[in-house]
Amino acid sequence: MTEEKKVAEQDQVIDTTSDEIIEPELELLDREDTNDSESQELAELKAKIVELESKLDENENKMLRVQADYDNFKRRSRLDMENAQKYRSQSLVTDILPALDNFERALQIEVDDEKMKSVLQGMNMVYKQLVQALQNEGVEEIESKDKPFDPHLHQAVMQVEDEAYESNTIIEELQKGYKLKDRIIRPAMVKVNQ
Repeated sequence: MTEEKKVAEQDQVIDTTSDEIIEPELELLDREDTNDSESQELAELKAKIVELESKLDENENKMLRVQADYDNFKRRSRLDMENAQKYRSQSLVTDILPALDNFERALQIEVDDEKMKSVLQGMNMVYKQLVQALQNEGVEEIESKDKPFDPHLHQAVMQVEDEAYESNTIIEELQKGYKLKDRIIRPAMVKVNQ
């Protein structure tokens, strides 16, 4: 073999070898590029998952708050309707109480004339009907005389010292108090022993 042939064969072996060596390296580089892009894509997807999970949690919290607000609204509405039904006659009762007071004052008048007695008897019947109608609506008188003073039920307008009564006891009722079911419409005006 001539030297030229030997050199040509060696060049061919080197070319073949270099091609064999270079191709796997290129494949590795391509794989590394692919792996880098895959890992970057994977990182982006993980970040997106975390972001979506946080948005989901946020939306679930918002939904729970809205549901709680709605439940509270329903409960308040139901209570308001119950109270409106329970105390529907409160304004009417408040307006009638002064007329009831006037009836009571008128019925305390002493008369000797038979005609006036019949008028008082008619007024007494009207008064009783009015009281009965108020009781049917749930209106009750607040008991006061000889009871302990309760600032929730009574309004003390006078204080006196009387040894016949215990301290903080109501001696006299000056104006009747009324309550509608469990709500005080008007406290009783009373005179209290010190």
